[in-house]
Amino acid sequence: MVDTVLIANRGEIALRIARTCRRLGLRTVAVYSTADRDSGVVRFADEAVHIGPPAPKRSYLSIPAIIEAARRTGADAIHPGYGFLSENPDFAEVCEDEGLVFVGPPAQVMHRLGDKAMARALMVDAGLPLLPGVTSAVEQAADAEELADDIGYPVIIKAVAGGGGRGMRVVRDRADLAAAYHQTRAGAQAVFGDGRVYVERYLESARHVEVQVLADRYGDAVHLGARDCSVQRRHQKLVEESPAPGLAPGGLAELGEAAVKAARMAGYVGAGTFEFLVDAHGRYYFMEVNCRLQVEHPVTELVTGLDLVAEQLRIASGEQLGYAQRDITVRGCAIECRVNAEDPARGFAPAAGQVTEFIPPGGPFVRVDTHLTSGYRIPADYDSLLAKVVVWGGDRETAIASMRAALSELVVRGPGVATTAPFLRELLADSRFAAATHDTSLVGTVLFGSAA
Repeated sequence: MVDTVLIANRGEIALRIARTCRRLGLRTVAVYSTADRDSGVVRFADEAVHIGPPAPKRSYLSIPAIIEAARRTGADAIHPGYGFLSENPDFAEVCEDEGLVFVGPPAQVMHRLGDKAMARALMVDAGLPLLPGVTSAVEQAADAEELADDIGYPVIIKAVAGGGGRGMRVVRDRADLAAAYHQTRAGAQAVFGDGRVYVERYLESARHVEVQVLADRYGDAVHLGARDCSVQRRHQKLVEESPAPGLAPGGLAELGEAAVKAARMAGYVGAGTFEFLVDAHGRYYFMEVNCRLQVEHPVTELVTGLDLVAEQLRIASGEQLGYAQRDITVRGCAIECRVNAEDPARGFAPAAGQVTEFIPPGGPFVRVDTHLTSGYRIPADYDSLLAKVVVWGGDRETAIASMRAALSELVVRGPGVATTAPFLRELLADSRFAAATHDTSLVGTVLFGSAA
């Protein structure tokens, strides 16, 4: 097992990783920007290193600054969390060159799967069904128009290097395609440093279902069941749950087996997530692979009893999984709600400010992953996620009731501060969610009476 882990991230995930490291007896190093000097992980970690100003590109995205912090503190491993450098193959390669253990898949695997067009081609070889589209980047707007004419509208234009719900545009009419193509390319270049895009058919009113996979370097791989992440706003997930409801058990098993097969073919090592769209007839289509820990990983932890960060560290240290698929049991139902510093009454506008009162929910089977404390000043420089409220119940109905109670107990107050908690309670009260008949259009219909 590694000895000292540098956590190349911030917020709730940095604290989450640090807690598992402490439980495993590992030393931790936190890195922080000027805006995060008072953050929880800075106080919690064994050592903390200032790496730059608030702008991410000069702190959490600065590979030289993070590598230097690792050298200075004697770290022998780096856990990237999610976002920032977590799916950057160049960062993983630099870690490997510097003799540091990167807690994630090898750089060449990230290269292969991080390129969404290349990943689609690989999944064709693995036998996974894809939506109509291409398995390579589309170089010209005219080519995109011709392709869309062939596969039919609506289509979705996606950044080859995209992920996390960013870098995509839905196009419903040929007249809008060229502008959307150029806008997506420009946005992808600005956000991901890679302006290449590809095109595929857009599936309306689908379920977003993903499969958590663990794989070691010896060829062993298992899946930990499926998560439903269909409650989304503008492709950003708001509510996730496991197991995925409303799908036939045989379909879920088929998804899991397909994901494990694809992981083995890709030479995957570590924790990864295979994402699928499921249509109204139960047919599934591969979307992409996320080569990192997911924000929604706690729901899988609660139904399987596994600590995914600990599993990542074990695998990165060269240990074998030590269990087979028959040893994995999914029990009960877990639901996660993301509480963001946004004001639903003002179109989900950012609502940063100083938190004067924070009271997290409690009680049996309630977990809150957060870096929030009373007195904390929410920086405007980063993602708006404040907390993840996660509950477990023996069945889905019990879990929903527990989540509604937990959200009503949550208090986050301060001048200018607002959260999405009231809107999340409204979503959970919707009859379609309660009946598990919802899809990715739920948020739009709750907000506007039609899909967003």
